[in-house]
Amino acid sequence: MHLYNFFNSSTSYRVRIALALKGLDYQHHGINIRVGEQSRVDYMRINPSKGVPVLITDDEQTLSQSMAIIDYLDETHPSPKLLPTSGIERSRILELANVIACDMHPVNNLRILGYLKKEFSISEEQKNNWYQHWINEGFAAVETLLTRHGHGSYCFGEQPTLADCCLVPQVANALRFGCELSAFPKVLAVYKHCQQQPAFQKAEPSQQPDYIN
Repeated sequence: MHLYNFFNSSTSYRVRIALALKGLDYQHHGINIRVGEQSRVDYMRINPSKGVPVLITDDEQTLSQSMAIIDYLDETHPSPKLLPTSGIERSRILELANVIACDMHPVNNLRILGYLKKEFSISEEQKNNWYQHWINEGFAAVETLLTRHGHGSYCFGEQPTLADCCLVPQVANALRFGCELSAFPKVLAVYKHCQQQPAFQKAEPSQQPDYIN
């Protein structure tokens, strides 16, 4: 398999966690979205959405969008299972994961922050305030869902799921932006537990070949 990704992309990070949890090897291709490599003509042939990650499967299928990629990996390499095949637990995991993937990440990703700076000339302080606002909104919802339905060391039990694959990168990037997260103790507890696990450590941005200090 081939994974086109960027070390600090939270969506790429999600997929790297899933691959590591499943013990799957892949060839890493760094796409530096900070300098616009995602807009190169050759890369747009792979992903016309101009984003990361993209997975090229062993049978040469091309998949973009992290949630679709993880779903594919869970279907083709079901151990460990990151999303139950049925039942309320499956829906709870998807509920929490989609708060992050659909509500939090899209408004705070690099292309949105870049557009705000370019088109509206917002200051660095205003950009950081925007980021912190949506982090607070999203993690308040995640914290509530964990309080209501979460259990165990991970989001849902003693084994990692899709929810953890989404939560860890979002927390990591929030901390990188200097966000204050003390109001979300359950979120932080899951994050800290995951950070001690080898698969999550292997997927960390600092461990990637394209890492930039």
